[in-house]
Amino acid sequence: MNKSKIKTLLIVLAIVVSLLIVVALWVVTGDRKEKEQMIKIGFIMSGAYEEKGWNGLHYDGVKAACDELGMELIVKESVKEHSGQCEDAIKDLAKEDVDIIILSSYGYAEEAEEVVKEYPDITFYSTSFDYYGDNLNCYFARIYQARYLSGIIAGHMSDTDVVGYVAAMPNNEVNRGINAFTLGVKKANPDAKVVVAWSDSWDDADREKQLAKELIEKEHVDVLGYHQNKPNVIEVTEDLGIYSIGYHEAYEGGSEKFLTAVEFRWDMIYKELLSDYAKGKSDVVNTYWFGLEKDAIGLTDVSTVVPSDVIADVETAKKELVDGDRIFSGIIYDNQGNVRCRDGEMISDQVLTNNMDWYVEGVEVYGE
Repeated sequence: MNKSKIKTLLIVLAIVVSLLIVVALWVVTGDRKEKEQMIKIGFIMSGAYEEKGWNGLHYDGVKAACDELGMELIVKESVKEHSGQCEDAIKDLAKEDVDIIILSSYGYAEEAEEVVKEYPDITFYSTSFDYYGDNLNCYFARIYQARYLSGIIAGHMSDTDVVGYVAAMPNNEVNRGINAFTLGVKKANPDAKVVVAWSDSWDDADREKQLAKELIEKEHVDVLGYHQNKPNVIEVTEDLGIYSIGYHEAYEGGSEKFLTAVEFRWDMIYKELLSDYAKGKSDVVNTYWFGLEKDAIGLTDVSTVVPSDVIADVETAKKELVDGDRIFSGIIYDNQGNVRCRDGEMISDQVLTNNMDWYVEGVEVYGE
């Protein structure tokens, strides 16, 4: 082989090697960019991901959304409210270079309000409407709409005209649900009242069960609902043969006395929230409040003991809400006799989210 051919061969080999290097660098760089661009979600929850109720359903919802959207999920579970653990969890997630941190329990926002400011490049989402910030947005579902629908069932099914409700604590979210539930009860049964007993905790099985028994035995309630993380109240109603309204999901293995449950559809909620973030809308939408119009909430299957005309009443009310009717509109008195809403008026979302510190006519607090 002469020198000219050798020189040509060397040039060709050099070109081939260069091309291979370019391709290899492109593959590595492209892979690295893809990894760098993957959105990382930090998720803080007050219980364990395999729990029934609030925590398990939240986890299932955010996991489904992340899987569908191709996002990475990092979970901090069993982080107790007002313990200092939330702040530590936030700092740990920040070290993981997350883009978003979701505070999935109501009390987190209050204790995290200051530490959130230390991480301006992270977008935070909280289930509490009580606290906002430049990088702290709020999200929830209009579960009070489903409470209202379940209240219609409870009102129809009560023979004693006394419906019970075991609730965690009197904050805006819980009060909103109690009021909507009571408005539903009284729509179906104007003579009925709702007796509310406070457990002062999201998760205190002994306290919740004791209050449920007391409402049944002392107040003669024959339908009982609740607002806590787990279905402890339902265990009592099943044992004593009392009608019940659940929360979060249907009660597995429940009798026909389990009338229905109000439920969140968290997968839909998280999918929309996280999709908006990916589209760059997190600085535009600082409050997400999903309702029946988004199919974000609803009722589980209704018991066969509920008459067909009652179910029809619920379906009519649901359609009216989807079409734009408001639960908190028209003449509404509080339980102290004050007018809270007049004919032709409606109570604003601002009041519903931040100033619901009163109860509608028909609500009685147990022990007062």
